[in-house]
Amino acid sequence: MTRALWMTLTLMAATTPLHGADPSESLFDLEDLRVKLTESLSHLEIKHEGRSVLLMRHQDPDHGIVAPYDLTARDCPPFCIQPMQLAPGVETIGELELIQYLQRAQQGEPVLIIDSRTGADIERGMIPGAVNIPYTKLDPAHADPAAVAELLELELGAMRDESLWNFSHAKTLVFYCNGPWCGQSPTNIRALLALGYPPDRIKWYRGGMQVWEQFGLTTVRPAGDED
Repeated sequence: MTRALWMTLTLMAATTPLHGADPSESLFDLEDLRVKLTESLSHLEIKHEGRSVLLMRHQDPDHGIVAPYDLTARDCPPFCIQPMQLAPGVETIGELELIQYLQRAQQGEPVLIIDSRTGADIERGMIPGAVNIPYTKLDPAHADPAAVAELLELELGAMRDESLWNFSHAKTLVFYCNGPWCGQSPTNIRALLALGYPPDRIKWYRGGMQVWEQFGLTTVRPAGDED
């Protein structure tokens, strides 16, 4: 296979979700990818909004970080460097740990990967398998208390216990946003901690889209936005 053909085929795989397609029908051998997730794992098939998406790394050796994640200078405030330890008991994780949580969620475990960003950011692409819960839906400065309560019950698995919340069956939540300089996922996490959500059931992918793009990992855009 020529380098040009290899780059064309792998570029297609890295940027085009498979809408219900069988990865075994791909134009090349997915098990023989040159840029894998790990030495023993080349790719994953992830369900996102009812369709199948190949989670893999970009194969084009000339591929670079896309805008706006290629920028290094952002005004602080508000785009200040976030700490590595966000809050006591909240675990900060990396890409491979996030992928493991994606696998667990795909297997039906009570795990939810949450993109905390607002609409304009989401349209640029998100992590396959994640759901969008913008920070404005949990932040007391923006969110209606009744809407927050509904979100806790219907999406996150919390239960009302008279005037208190019972989190004994709450899901494990994995939050991310734009990157180590972004405050949207930290805002979501702090809002939940203030409500009593167990910190050991909250994980934070600090690298966010900035580092996800750095590794050339697959992103998806909202349905109807992928032209």
